[in-house]
Parts: sequence; structure tokens; C-alpha cells
Amino acid sequence: MDLLALADFILVARHGGVGRAARESGRPKATLSRRVADLESGLNLRLFERGARALKLTEEGRALYERASPLLHEIDETAAAITSGGETPRGSLRISAPLLFSQVALGKLAAKFALRYPEIRLEVTTEDRAVDIVEEGYDLVIRVNPDPDATLVGRIFLRDRLVVVARPQLKPPVGKVAVPAVMRGGSFGSATSSWEYTAASGKRKRITVKPALCLASLFMVRDAVRAGVGVARVPISLVTKDLAAGKLVRWGDVDGPEIALWALYPSRRLLSARVSAFLDFLKESFPTGSPDELAAYID
Repeated sequence: MDLLALADFILVARHGGVGRAARESGRPKATLSRRVADLESGLNLRLFERGARALKLTEEGRALYERASPLLHEIDETAAAITSGGETPRGSLRISAPLLFSQVALGKLAAKFALRYPEIRLEVTTEDRAVDIVEEGYDLVIRVNPDPDATLVGRIFLRDRLVVVARPQLKPPVGKVAVPAVMRGGSFGSATSSWEYTAASGKRKRITVKPALCLASLFMVRDAVRAGVGVARVPISLVTKDLAAGKLVRWGDVDGPEIALWALYPSRRLLSARVSAFLDFLKESFPTGSPDELAAYID
């Protein structure tokens, strides 16, 4: 098999078309088209369905892309390591991370990492959806409480937990009196709902809440609670400094699983020097993985 033709096929498949692949890589469209056609001819397979405006992978094309893409990536990693003597990590490192962690810490972390490893071209995208790490060309993803995935491996580097907080002037209700609440995301829905939490005394409590605001960002939720709109459920790292300063009070801990941040990479791929360097950097930045370490990044 012609590895150059295979590499061009992967380039076209990754970018979803010859034109976009040519623009991103600086390669001539005619060369990419010819190489893909030569690969199809050599394999006696159709790898793309060709529409009027777009290319779509066939079932055989998708299978080849999913198997060959990480293999060629490993070849590139090996060549780069040999060329550099295996000493200095270099090259491109693409990372996808969730919104809140990116807003809180990743800007500062990325800057420190770039200064330490100037030969790594770090690219970070921020979104809460679970990206397809292979299909979309990422080297590492950061996810919150990810679902089990046999194609990914990694480690937890941070832990957090939800707490119920409010301004000191707002006291926990007695009985079923509804408390105004700041909700994250969604819509107002029903007029009232109930929250459960464990108070500092260890007693489990249930309160009735009435939505007063629905906001998309946890930073917005925190700011609304600071302003006295109502009670809210937020990660404790987001309000650690407010609690210490007495600006907010903690009614209790939300029952349920902890918030775990994972750094994940493909299980079929050899761990590159760049990914290894970033994993070590996360461990150095959050040695115990506690919410207090994340809170230190919040201004």
C-alpha cells in the first residue's frame, strides 16, 4: 500500500473534502484527488461517496480511516522522537476541554505549559460535548464524569463536589416554604421542585425551591447568588473564597457522585511525548486533585 496515498486519504477524510483539506494543508487539490483515486484503485474499493458538494466516507472508507489514522500518527510520533533524540517534546497538541474548567484554569495552565514547552504548538478548544477524539483529530480530551469508553484510557486529575450556597441573609426554610433558587441551564419548567443535601451536622435535608433565574453558566449562577437572588447548587471550588470571606454560606453538600475531571487519550495510540508532558504538567499543577487547588485559579 502506498503510504503517501494513505496519508492523503486520511487528510481528506479528516477535513471532510478535498477543497478543505487542500486549504488546511497547502497541498494542491489535484494531487489529493489523484492520490485518493490511486488508493481506491489499488484497494479495488470505493472509499468515498462523491456528491455534488461534499464527500462522504463509505463503510469501508470509515473502517480504513479509523484503523489507519492512529497508526500513521504513531509513525509520525516515532519519526519526530528519533529526529529530536527523544529529549524535547515538539509538534502539535490538540486538546478539547469543558467550558467551566477552561474558564477557571485552562488559560493560565496553557500559558505556563507553552512557556515550558515552546516547541509544542498547543491548540485548545472549549465545548461541553463529548468530541470524537480520533474522528476530530484530538490528542487528548478533558471530560467531566465521562461514560465508560473502551477506546479511551486516562486518569482523574481533579475532584470537586456540588454544594448548596446562599447569601448569609437567606436562611434555610422551615417546613415546605419555597426558597428562590438560581438554576443552571434549561428552562423554568415546573413552579417548584425539591433539592436534597447533607448539612454540616450530618443530617439529610430536603428543601422546596422556586426558580428565580435560569442561567447558562455556573459563573453567572455564582454571581446571581452573590447578588442575593436566591440559593444555588455550584461546585465548591467556584465559591471557596466567597465562603472563606463570609460572602456566602454553605447550607450543605449535594447528595450524589463527586465531580471527577479526567484526562483521556486513545487506548490504541502510543502515548506521545507531548501528551505525556501535558499529563505530567496536570499532575504537577494539581498534586492532590482537591477542589482547593482548582479554587486557587479563580480570581
